[in-house]
Amino acid sequence: MADTHASTTKKTKARRTRRTGRRDPLAVRLLKADHREVEGWFDDYEQLDDEAEKLALFSKIATALKVHTQIEEEIFYPEERGEVEDDLLDEAYVEHQGAKDLIAQIEAMEPSDEFYDAKVKVLGEYIKHHVKEEEQPGGIMAQAKKGDEDLDAMGERIKARKEELMAKMGGKN
Repeated sequence: MADTHASTTKKTKARRTRRTGRRDPLAVRLLKADHREVEGWFDDYEQLDDEAEKLALFSKIATALKVHTQIEEEIFYPEERGEVEDDLLDEAYVEHQGAKDLIAQIEAMEPSDEFYDAKVKVLGEYIKHHVKEEEQPGGIMAQAKKGDEDLDAMGERIKARKEELMAKMGGKN
C-alpha cells in the first residue's frame, strides 16, 4: 500500500516564474512602468471605434511617449554613456527620433483621415520593438544595472523630471 501511495504522490517542484522587476533599481522600475502603461494603451486603442475616444487616447499616448523619451534623452542615456555600449544608445536615440516623427504626423491628422489608425498601429509596434531592445538581456537596462551609476538616485531625478514635464505638457502623472 505504501508503494501505491508513493506512486500517486508527486513531489512538488518549485515553479520557475518570470522575475517581476522588484529587484530592479528605481530608475529601471520607473522606465519599465512607463513601458507597460503605454503598451496597455496601445492595446486599448485597438478596441476603439469612436473617433473622439481614439483622439483622446492617442493624446495620452503621445504625451506619455514625449515625456518618456525626453527623460531618457536628458537623464538616462547621457548618464549611462560609458556604462552601456555606444551602439545601443545611438540606436535608441535614432529610434526615439523615428517615434517623434511618427507622433508628429499622427498629431497633424484626424482619426477619420486615411492611414490614421495604421500609423497608430505602426507606432505601437515600433515602441514595442524599442522597449524589447531596451529591456532584453544585454540591452540598455541590463547593461545599466551592471554599471557603477546609482540608479536609485537617478530614479529620483527621473521621477521629479517626469512630474515637471507632465505638468508642463498637461498630462496626468
